[in-house]
Amino acid sequence: MPKIVRRVVTGHDKQGRSIVVSDGPAPFVHVSPNDPEWYSTDIFRTDAMPATIVAQQGETTHGPRRQLPTKNGTVIRVNHFPPEPEAVRKMTPEDSLRVFSALGNPGAATFGKGGRHPLMHRTETIDYAIVLSGEIVMLLDEGEVTLRAGDILVQCGTNHAWVNRSDAPAVVIFVLIDGKFEESLAETLPD
Repeated sequence: MPKIVRRVVTGHDKQGRSIVVSDGPAPFVHVSPNDPEWYSTDIFRTDAMPATIVAQQGETTHGPRRQLPTKNGTVIRVNHFPPEPEAVRKMTPEDSLRVFSALGNPGAATFGKGGRHPLMHRTETIDYAIVLSGEIVMLLDEGEVTLRAGDILVQCGTNHAWVNRSDAPAVVIFVLIDGKFEESLAETLPD
């Protein structure tokens, strides 16, 4: 059962004074169809840079599940990672592709194309990962880094996977910012 995330969104009244526009459960929770312990809660999205600030923002998380922000946009979400089951380690490249297709981003999957873990992927984003609780490992093409509650990682378009090797769930906030690979870097990246 996904933990409810309280989301408070502020805005402005007709006189331009600051107010709370909404205060309640974040309305968009994506639960993995394969394991209900893998879930994420989308908190907010923007679709322009600079972000347009309006008096009273409508709901920004409606629509199909999207892993990535829109062009020039951002997304903030809270992910719940249970301890990784053996079934994940036994996934095929086709299984991996189905997982990323369900996230709305099949092109991100790199398993079978050099990725060393079934959930390896690359996105053209800068991601801020803030560990709220538990412990999680970020795998890279070369090496890995273990993160614990209070740690913050900045992921810069790298091929990576998130692995929970512990015996307790990890909860991580992700802020994804649309990016573009610098041309000389893009030329070095595998297809």
